[in-house]
Amino acid sequence: MTDSLPMSVRQSATEPGAPTERARAWETRRKFASWRWEALRTTFWLVPTVLVVVAALLFAITFAIDWAAYYGHLSLPFWMRTVSADAGRQVLIAIAAAVITVVGVVFSITILALTLASQQFGPRMMRNFVRDVGNQVTLGVFVGTFVYSTLALGSIAIGGHRGVFVPHLSIAVAEALLLLDLAVLIYFINHIARSIQLPEVIAGIARDLMGEIDAEIAEQKPDENGPASADRGKSVEELLQLLESEGGKVPASESGYLQFVGYAQLVRIATHTDSVIRLAHRPGHFIAAGRPLATVWPKQAASQVAQALAKAHATGPHRTLMQEPVFAVDQLVEIAIRALSPAVNDPFTALTCIDWLSAGLRRISHVTIGKGIYRDRSGQVRLIEPDPSYARTANRAFDKIRQSARGMPVVIIHMMDALTRVMEETTTSEQRLVLARQADMILRSAEESVTEPNDLEDIRSRYRNFVAKAALYDPVT
Repeated sequence: MTDSLPMSVRQSATEPGAPTERARAWETRRKFASWRWEALRTTFWLVPTVLVVVAALLFAITFAIDWAAYYGHLSLPFWMRTVSADAGRQVLIAIAAAVITVVGVVFSITILALTLASQQFGPRMMRNFVRDVGNQVTLGVFVGTFVYSTLALGSIAIGGHRGVFVPHLSIAVAEALLLLDLAVLIYFINHIARSIQLPEVIAGIARDLMGEIDAEIAEQKPDENGPASADRGKSVEELLQLLESEGGKVPASESGYLQFVGYAQLVRIATHTDSVIRLAHRPGHFIAAGRPLATVWPKQAASQVAQALAKAHATGPHRTLMQEPVFAVDQLVEIAIRALSPAVNDPFTALTCIDWLSAGLRRISHVTIGKGIYRDRSGQVRLIEPDPSYARTANRAFDKIRQSARGMPVVIIHMMDALTRVMEETTTSEQRLVLARQADMILRSAEESVTEPNDLEDIRSRYRNFVAKAALYDPVT
């Protein structure tokens, strides 16, 4: 069925057409990495609810075994037998009370600690805390134990002709779950103590950035089915002119940050209506209700596209990493400029952020960033979005840090060294021009703000090293 659907194809910056294998990988990724799954990950109810259901099913199994043992259909080991119903009831009450108390106290203290930490690291701390699978499992295990103990408690003293019913196996399992809770509690405390340390926060954001970049690299597979069909219809330049002069506007229905765009859905509706769509925003941009979200040519198809666009994108109160790796770059930059503020004055944290930013840029330098052009299977342009450029990512990584690091030689020198390392991994002259522009701005800022001659000479020496290495790649320039 999927073979009969048109597939959106991202045109490479260096190729006339995109290979079908790359397009297939891209569409598969967008199918599974959906915004709905991201929304489910960022909740504290999904995993705990699943574990509560598991606990209820576990109780149903142990209760059935206990009931069979009560009627003499099987026998339990002697060490599982509770002295009396009252003793079993006291054990289960103690387990349930202890577990629910620990959950309330530990998570309250943890949220307080994270609130204090977020004042330095930014508001992402609370979101990452909720998004962390380990934290979700911890809450689920505790709540599941509470539910299991409560169910077992309610089953005691169900009358029968063989006397008072005592769920010996269920009580033993509740005690085993209590031991599991102790192990999970130790893990949770250790996990939180590590996760609020600044190097761990920075490394976690960097891992998210690397993961998104690796996903882009994975999409760039060699073509196994031959090149895509030649361009048909009007050129991109002609379509842009038609969209500007004759296109119909599709307004945004609500305000918020654009979190997800269903590119494949838009290509399908554009193919069905024989139209071309130009998006005004990329994921991560803020859109205001009533403002243009897209332009459609011919304008007669705007109403149909508007309905499809409403289903093919998602907005929310915050940005996410979904379809927007540069968000991780912004997070690292935010931590760096907070560290460079006079109130914090922690340049070593800024140096750590620069190291991770340079690692991400080195990885991005090996990715062929597309032009934001998507085609159907016949090769016709169906969707155009704002150009995702290498310059945009590099400038976002260094501009604000450079502006905040005026008069700080240690940070300026580190930035210059980082640019040199990134330049050594570049693959095109355009990338090197972007980095050279940053190096020039850093040098001018240093000459204006650094007063110590020896520090200024160190910065100039790093700049000359950058220029010398850049000349090895582009001797003409």
